[in-house]
Amino acid sequence: MPRVAVLLPARDAAATVRAAAASVLRQTWRDLALVVVDDGSSDATGEVLARLAGRDRRVVPVRGAGEGVARALNRGLARCDAEVVVRMDADDVSHPRRIELQMAALAADPSLAAVGARVRLFPRRVVAGGMRRYAAWLNGLVTPELVARDLLVEAPLVHPAAAVRRADLEAAGGWRDGDFPEDYDLWLRLAARGRRLSNVAATLLDWRESAGRLTRTDPRYALPRHMALKAAWLAAGPLAGRREVAVWGAGETGRAFARALGAEGIAVALFLEVDRRKIGRTLGGAPVRSWEEADRARGLPLLVAVGAPGARDLIRAELLRRGFEEPDGFRCVA
Repeated sequence: MPRVAVLLPARDAAATVRAAAASVLRQTWRDLALVVVDDGSSDATGEVLARLAGRDRRVVPVRGAGEGVARALNRGLARCDAEVVVRMDADDVSHPRRIELQMAALAADPSLAAVGARVRLFPRRVVAGGMRRYAAWLNGLVTPELVARDLLVEAPLVHPAAAVRRADLEAAGGWRDGDFPEDYDLWLRLAARGRRLSNVAATLLDWRESAGRLTRTDPRYALPRHMALKAAWLAAGPLAGRREVAVWGAGETGRAFARALGAEGIAVALFLEVDRRKIGRTLGGAPVRSWEEADRARGLPLLVAVGAPGARDLIRAELLRRGFEEPDGFRCVA
């Protein structure tokens, strides 16, 4: 029984899946199975996988019916006879020591349900500023404490760079299929169960950027669906029983988060804002106050929801200087 199963969903990936699979089969960690779910491909993906399986018995092709990522992953999970499930995508490339280092991290810390890794975006010519900022932020989350601190900012682990304990994955119910990002949903559910997440402080995945990436084309990965997941997680956990919060940020991001909270029955009592043009206004019945009046938020859960690059770090530093504690006094949610 291999202790590791690499789970790789693929659809119409004949041009890239061979290189992705080769990067798995060349790992320094040899005791593995590569479970590849061909999720209803109409190109030569199936033929490529058949040839790979013919050369290396560790390759386990699974035929799907075009069910989508979450269902394809659960279909493949049923064939993963291993203690740890390592995710991989059909157009990415893993570093040769990826699994070795991730297994060492899991062995060193039994409290970890999953461990990701730093990533390198490629090809560089198509990587825009937003993705560069996301990768730079994520690549800094190399302890469970940092991941827990920024859990609600963005997905803190890159899905195809993650290794997950099977016991935790099954206890959480596997991947859920719905109108939300299935990876972020999983990280939040694992955290809600009291299990910790982290990233290895080494670049272990070349992560392909493209205009056709699902995160760009599928509405399940759009900002409102991320906001809804975060708001639901807060309402069921840290904000359970609370009916009002304060929000730092009266711009697009703050207003979107306020709407997501409203859907959970939580109202915004006041906004804090830096932009003088917004101060003094009322949004949804809540006054917009100057950031200099941050003490007005004491006694309320304070959620920092700003989208401007660099603003979150400045706000965090200011709140800590004023004696607010994180996460009990405030949380960054964007």
